[in-house]
Amino acid sequence: MYQNDLILRAAKGETVERVPVWLMRQAGRILPEYRATRSRAKNFIEFVKTPELACEVTVQPVDILGVDAAIIFSDILVIPEAMGLPYQMIEAKGPNFEKTIKEQADIDGLHIADAGDLDYVIQAIRLTKQALNNRVPLIGFAGAPWTLMAYMVEGSGSKTFSQAKKFLYQHPQLAHQLLDKITQSTINYLKGQVAAGADMIQIFDSWAGVLGPDQYREFSLRYISRICDAIEPLAPVTVFAKDAHFALADMAKLNCNTIGLDWTINPQDARIIIGSGKTLQGNADPCMLYADEKTIEAEAKKMITAFGKQRYIANLGHGLYPDTDKNKVKYFVDCIKGM
Repeated sequence: MYQNDLILRAAKGETVERVPVWLMRQAGRILPEYRATRSRAKNFIEFVKTPELACEVTVQPVDILGVDAAIIFSDILVIPEAMGLPYQMIEAKGPNFEKTIKEQADIDGLHIADAGDLDYVIQAIRLTKQALNNRVPLIGFAGAPWTLMAYMVEGSGSKTFSQAKKFLYQHPQLAHQLLDKITQSTINYLKGQVAAGADMIQIFDSWAGVLGPDQYREFSLRYISRICDAIEPLAPVTVFAKDAHFALADMAKLNCNTIGLDWTINPQDARIIIGSGKTLQGNADPCMLYADEKTIEAEAKKMITAFGKQRYIANLGHGLYPDTDKNKVKYFVDCIKGM
């Protein structure tokens, strides 16, 4: 079906001829082509909501960097917006919610989104599938419920998410109500993505690391688990929880194919804790790509040696930084493909 199905086979634990590679934030500001496409929209929200533009930047890294998968260009915060909590993306600052979740009435005012509420993403997936023409698989994604809740309560990004964590301590039952609504919305959304043609799904828990182990089990993993149970029969699922080294043993029990790792996690330790039944993904430090080519090649080789070539998908331990030289990024991808 696909000219290159390495990533699907690796996710399913099948034997691969070489390690597949893709990069978080591969469709982004490192590419001049992305910046040119981005300039055709008035702002980031319009950019995300224009299927033709989203399709264009989704395909660019496949053409330019030679990665083994595309990931649909969108934003994790489209779910809160579809539920009735709109946001803005402020240049150089990040997301901002004018209205935040503070009490029961705020949660009652949210509705459970379905895929139709996010039709612009569904359309972008359909367009991208046509544009890719079976060259590589397409990854769909969503934010993990805790990460989305953190923004919805905090109102913006934060180093500590102290307001969101305060909400967990002061209003645990309300937190579960909110997380339940987010989870139901996310399942509906991801089912829509798969129906539109997404071949794999990744769940991003970007703010996993601000919670301790007990809170993470209660307020994050149980909801990620529900999403995995709903989506895994339809498409392979990857769970990427940044800074969640404390949760690897629990994550090993999730009904997913792949666990994504950040750069703080030792690959051999992760393999021992998670076991051989899941594929691992990651975990190069994005800052390593600022190094010279000799260092990049050495780091790529070290990473593949540590993970092994089977049940492994090469990636970064977080997204590409905007000022990374695209030639260095392509060199890293080429190194992986040559090993």
